[in-house]
Amino acid sequence: MAGMDTNPNDLLVLLAVSRTAKFTTAAHNLGLTHSTVSRRIAALEKSLGGRVLARSDDGWELTDLGERAVAVAEQMENAVAELESPGQGPETVSGVVRMTATDGFSAYVASPAVAKLRRRHPGLSVEIVTVTRQALQQRSGLDIEVVVGEPRVHRAEAIELGDYELGLYASRDYLAASGTPSSVEEVSDHRLVYFVDSMLQVDDLDAPRRLFPEMKDALTSTNVFVHVEATRAGAGIGFLPCFMADRHPDLVRLFPESVAERLPYWLVLRPDSMRRPAIAAVVQGLKDEMLAHQAALEGRKLPR
Repeated sequence: MAGMDTNPNDLLVLLAVSRTAKFTTAAHNLGLTHSTVSRRIAALEKSLGGRVLARSDDGWELTDLGERAVAVAEQMENAVAELESPGQGPETVSGVVRMTATDGFSAYVASPAVAKLRRRHPGLSVEIVTVTRQALQQRSGLDIEVVVGEPRVHRAEAIELGDYELGLYASRDYLAASGTPSSVEEVSDHRLVYFVDSMLQVDDLDAPRRLFPEMKDALTSTNVFVHVEATRAGAGIGFLPCFMADRHPDLVRLFPESVAERLPYWLVLRPDSMRRPAIAAVVQGLKDEMLAHQAALEGRKLPR
């Protein structure tokens, strides 16, 4: 892969860019200037005889050649870590892992998982960007994506983490003022609190519009925490993740036997990413946290 003219430091610069998707952030992390990073990438492309990066809407993404170069850079990084940590081997869990996930997953699954990991591995740092969308086809700058629904991706590894359930909820005050629906059909007489339909990027989350096509919107948002708080405030009937709604005793679940949508969380990462001990540790931590809270996620008990 790397020829005699390839500077190993240039490969490590590319590795930093691949994890942040931005020259400026990579430069900051490496203690270099933006122009130095740019020169190093240009020198690497000259030595390898092709482009290693291409522009995208989210920054810089790896080309096929760039992916192969990063694989070599990761091997170098692991080898250096082994030399710097004698007796610990290549399994030292440290460095930055960057991930995206939905709001609720980030708060109630990823955050406690990372907190537990950092107690064992203080050199680990995790960046979480909250977003609700389909898996990206190119994920430069990202180590892990957590998405709702089975992803259709190329050149990536997909792992099913487990299911969670959504249901209809209303506040006790709202039901006292507006009346409790006596049947599922009467739910359509009320207003919905949910995602902004025109901005919803995940087909699997279309359940309320599919189940209650005549139900009009009361308040919509791209953030699920807004759904929960708007429902608690009495804006309407919310279609909410059970593991979030069941935390609030002022919310009542309506028709749990009839209206229940079970959806899977999937994890997506680049091929060979599990070779990085930090990424492998975060993935295992997310799996463990999902398992620990499986009943709450599936709407079978109140979270503590």
